[in-house]
Amino acid sequence: MESANATVGRRVPWNKGKLTGQKPPLKLGEIWAIRTRLKMASNVRELATFDLAINSKLRACDLTRLQVQDIRHGSHVAARATVMQQKTQRPVQFEITE
Repeated sequence: MESANATVGRRVPWNKGKLTGQKPPLKLGEIWAIRTRLKMASNVRELATFDLAINSKLRACDLTRLQVQDIRHGSHVAARATVMQQKTQRPVQFEITE
């Protein structure tokens, strides 16, 4: 029984030696590399989502809640949109580029 307790006491934490906390923001070169790869793969939907995320600076939970009618008027994409943030309950206004 003592040997079973001894192995539990020596267990290494999953995050030992790893950086924890907030991740650093993407660098400009990394953003352009992601855009280029998405364009080369002809992945228009993911490219539009990525551009919207970068331009709006919304959290992931707010991006996933967005619907098509939130960013379009009729058959045209809106130039600006306003979204209510889930965490802070504050409206965020941002421009939508082509």
